[in-house]
Amino acid sequence: MNKEKPRAVVLVSGGQDSATCLALAVSQGFECYALSIDYGQRNILELNAAKQIAHALKAKKHVIITADLRQWGGSALTDDAIAVPEQSAQGTPITYVPARNLIFLSFATAWAEVLGARDIFIGVNAVDYSGYPDCRAPFIENFRRTANVATKAVDEGWEFNIHTPLQEMSKGEIINLGHRLGVDFSLTTTCYNPDIHGGACGKCASCLLRRQGFKDAGLPDTTKYAK
Repeated sequence: MNKEKPRAVVLVSGGQDSATCLALAVSQGFECYALSIDYGQRNILELNAAKQIAHALKAKKHVIITADLRQWGGSALTDDAIAVPEQSAQGTPITYVPARNLIFLSFATAWAEVLGARDIFIGVNAVDYSGYPDCRAPFIENFRRTANVATKAVDEGWEFNIHTPLQEMSKGEIINLGHRLGVDFSLTTTCYNPDIHGGACGKCASCLLRRQGFKDAGLPDTTKYAK
């Protein structure tokens, strides 16, 4: 008799990090439920990429839910009046979406509770530490504690685990890991400001990090760039 796989909710944005995170969770024997958020992001093509990634990596189910953060903006990713910068700046970048990972993890926790899943995966990593407060280890640990006292876990004696397997890795290391796990990076998109056909701008901070990541990994960059 086959032992039932443990369930996990994996946040999948459509980029190389979350794709690698999903592939890793699958490789570790989890039955994966992929969750993507339509939050009014400038790169709405991320959602189609997430759908393709979830299918390619054989997620048990993929759900896209809507949480329209564009209603109040505050980020170049959710407000068309704010230009996407072509280079990184000091301090919190304008591409930071207020409390995004806090919101995303809350949705993931709610679905995990319904599924009976005890594990949640999110692809935050070290490259984002300095500018994105919701990618840092103290936030993840404090969210884990909150999740375990804000759900049935506190009364039923079980706990959620929040997995951040990419947290200490560079972009090159992440891409190498994904490559070993069979991730098709041509399905992924990370550009902050792609054209209408999905072509990456090649100029924003996300594009520059991705391009350098492929270079550091010693792998061909399969990104589709705008002409």
